[in-house]
Amino acid sequence: MVPATPEILRAVAALAGVKPENVQSTPVPGIFEVLRGSDILYMTRDGQYAFSGDLYQVPTRANLTEVHRREMRRKLIDAVPESRMVVFSPPNPKYTVTVFTDVDCSYCRALHRQIADYNRLGVSVRYVFYPRTGPDTASWHKAEQVWCSADRKAALTKAKLGETLEAPVCANTPVAQEYELGRAIGLEGTPGIVAANGALVGGYLPPDALVEQLKKEQEP
Repeated sequence: MVPATPEILRAVAALAGVKPENVQSTPVPGIFEVLRGSDILYMTRDGQYAFSGDLYQVPTRANLTEVHRREMRRKLIDAVPESRMVVFSPPNPKYTVTVFTDVDCSYCRALHRQIADYNRLGVSVRYVFYPRTGPDTASWHKAEQVWCSADRKAALTKAKLGETLEAPVCANTPVAQEYELGRAIGLEGTPGIVAANGALVGGYLPPDALVEQLKKEQEP
């Protein structure tokens, strides 16, 4: 791997959230990759020009940018223990997805109404919270109440049915951390479904369609 040039390091120093370790060479001579939050930029070795977009390897048609995005998502999500998630899983899952959910999102509710079908097809659903309206909003407080409930799975189901939860907000909920995680991976809406390999498979998919998509993600 070619080290970043002094010119690039000076250029990225002016970019918020970019550290020297966020810069690495690419297979293209003279072009470096710059990771800025959830964005991947490319910069010339003299630090004078930057551009965004996907970098493809022509002979193999491999999307090298998407490969790196998936690695980034997987590492960020793997850093969150399952004990900080609300998990609905069959005994021996064939697939595992991490779902960024908003209690008040209609498509999130549609997904959860079919949670037994996802499980029946071998899909483990690991919920993390992503209240789209942001901090100190009704959806945010509902997510906190779910986490603070004695039975979080039952509470999440009730909340997605529009029922009022009685649990008080407690300390040390994961809502803020998981909200920032969603922003870090570039989440644009909910439900945001991320496969075990870091692929963002999109929004709501019916059980059969999701399984077909996950099968493709497991193909070599």
